Amino acid sequence: MDSSALNQKSSFHARSKSLPSRPHPLIPQIDEHLCRLKSNEAATSTSSITGRLNGLRDLYELVDSWLQLPSTQNSLAQSCNDNELLNGSLRLLDVCGLAKDALLQAKEDAHQLQSVFRRRRGDDVGFKIDAKAYLASRKKANKLINKSLKDLKISKCGAHNDVEATFAMLKDVEGVTSSVLESLFRYITVSVPKPKSSNWSLVSKLMHPKRVTCEGRASVSNEFYRVNTMLCSLIGSKTKTEKAQVELQNLESSIRDVEGDAECLMRLLIKTRVSILNILSH
Repeated sequence: MDSSALNQKSSFHARSKSLPSRPHPLIPQIDEHLCRLKSNEAATSTSSITGRLNGLRDLYELVDSWLQLPSTQNSLAQSCNDNELLNGSLRLLDVCGLAKDALLQAKEDAHQLQSVFRRRRGDDVGFKIDAKAYLASRKKANKLINKSLKDLKISKCGAHNDVEATFAMLKDVEGVTSSVLESLFRYITVSVPKPKSSNWSLVSKLMHPKRVTCEGRASVSNEFYRVNTMLCSLIGSKTKTEKAQVELQNLESSIRDVEGDAECLMRLLIKTRVSILNILSH
């Protein structure tokens, strides 16, 4: 082989090494799921919440497969942000646990009020007392939930090489997860109106949907809000207890659906954290 041929072959290899490698097929799939979840951040109806939680399930299944790739594991092993990744995954687990506890408390409150309504047939005064107690309990729970929202602030980062790109991808997944959990909290913590009179006769005038700011504003009207509205009308002697019981049943059913999805998310968060720990420990 002459020298010109050798030079051409050497030049070809040099150019080949400089060409950007094609991303693994899992990466565009993860990006697609991230974009889809980000596009629906302000929705807080039951169907949208369950849809976003299911979307997270699909996302984490892809992420789990991506974490098994040698290239991903090599990048993570070289990362200097081990503590940030581990702290972030632990924070998500804590917040998801808070969400599960909040759903459980809301379900128990709704179930208990239904039981009281069944026992107090014909006792209008008793109905009103118990309805007020329920709303007071929800208001107290909402205050505790809102305090936890400050833990959902996730920092963003840019990517300049494969190591940073891997870290940035995981931080993006973390950020989207926190956004979905924040929507879940907003779904639970609809506003509880305050009475302007001792008999709550003006309470219907105070019902304003709570607004959520998350890349835009969207009004909230879900089972939590409808139960609050119905109970306030009951306290103001404007509705029948049968209607309130129906709304409470609908609320309890919706909570069970969301609770199951939140439990699934918790398992996936644990699985992802274990995968990251195993990669970083080798």
